[in-house]
Amino acid sequence: MKKFLTTIKNIFAIDDLRVRILNTIGFIAIFRLGSYVVLPGVDPNQLKANTTGLFGLLDTFLGGAFSNASIFALGIMPYISASIVLQLLTIAVPYFQKMQKEGESGRKKINQITRVLTIVITLAQAVGFVATINAEAIAINQTLFTITSMIVLTAGTIFCMWLGEKITDKGIGNGISMLIMIGIVSRFPGALLAEGASKQLNGALIFLFELAVLFFVVMAVIMLTQAIRRIPVQYAKQVGGSSLYSGQRQFIPLKVNAAGVMPIIFAQSLMFLPSMIAGLWADTSETANYIGSTFSDFTSWQYNLVFGLLILVFTYFYTAISVDPNRIAEDLKRSGGFIPGVKPGRATSEYIDAILTKITLPGAIFLALVAIFPAIAMLFGVTREFSQFFGGTSLIIMVGVVLDTLQQIESYLLMRHYDGMMKSGKLRGRTENIAMVS
Repeated sequence: MKKFLTTIKNIFAIDDLRVRILNTIGFIAIFRLGSYVVLPGVDPNQLKANTTGLFGLLDTFLGGAFSNASIFALGIMPYISASIVLQLLTIAVPYFQKMQKEGESGRKKINQITRVLTIVITLAQAVGFVATINAEAIAINQTLFTITSMIVLTAGTIFCMWLGEKITDKGIGNGISMLIMIGIVSRFPGALLAEGASKQLNGALIFLFELAVLFFVVMAVIMLTQAIRRIPVQYAKQVGGSSLYSGQRQFIPLKVNAAGVMPIIFAQSLMFLPSMIAGLWADTSETANYIGSTFSDFTSWQYNLVFGLLILVFTYFYTAISVDPNRIAEDLKRSGGFIPGVKPGRATSEYIDAILTKITLPGAIFLALVAIFPAIAMLFGVTREFSQFFGGTSLIIMVGVVLDTLQQIESYLLMRHYDGMMKSGKLRGRTENIAMVS
């Protein structure tokens, strides 16, 4: 406890870090406040929250702003969608590939295109969102409400983008990820209280067991997020004047889960298609009814089997597009580095690709298990709201953002010659000597 209090004191003793923390808290407070400002023309007393399927997932990410019909109802999600689209275009379209290689100017162009695409996506999603609001809650003309809501929701998303950028520039960590994480965390106290109330006094032991399971699941996700495979790299000896400098021994860190949370997001979006398509023939086909009911229930074994297989496929796909062994091999060759026992160039690329393929399989399997664990938790009696924190997108995002934030605070402390945040354990990047050749 004394060590913890000393660390907190050291954190707030650094002027720049203290200001960044206070700025982050202020921006987050504004974001949460906006989640309760209802759209003009909506009677909040008549709202009926739709938190099933995709709507429930969005509401979790947005901290209840979706079900509240607030001005931040779409939040930062259109920007995430636009970023994913641009990321895929930079891989498939030569024009965007060339733009990405232009350095800072190219990144500025891509960011500008992303913002414009965000506005287009927000306008389209705003129409769909208005359609989900029950008519009894709309107190003005439907056409006028739709037009004003499109404008307000688009402005709200742009403001959330601005808040995210400000948190990145003036605060701590990746602002966009921070806003998503805060939206998810804001639902945790309510879900925890609801779970405890549902168990009552005779279920207190079961509730404590659930908390213990949740703790170990979080620890497992941290291990998945932090796990790396080190590939040793040797740099050739260099001559400087009359001195001979021996080559440095470093390593390339290949993450076991290089794809992060993206495979779950891609797979989750596709899992809504079977029930939507089956709904077109629901009145004429018993098979369509069966498919629709089966894939609308995320606790069914059919749903989770397909969901898990999609995550395996998308993990390999996203890892392939996010980690380029050829570029790593070229960067090594250009900097005079080589992997001991492996020839530079193509042989190095093939060696890295082979290792990446091997470590991706256990990472993909573990990611699939984490994704379906909320469904398993529900089968054992955990409430729907609380089960979302036992795995899936929510837990991985929370763990990733918290670890990233801790790393940034750790770097500030170490730069000022303070002790790190923990005596035992290591935050990735704290003391390792990493060759940045990714």
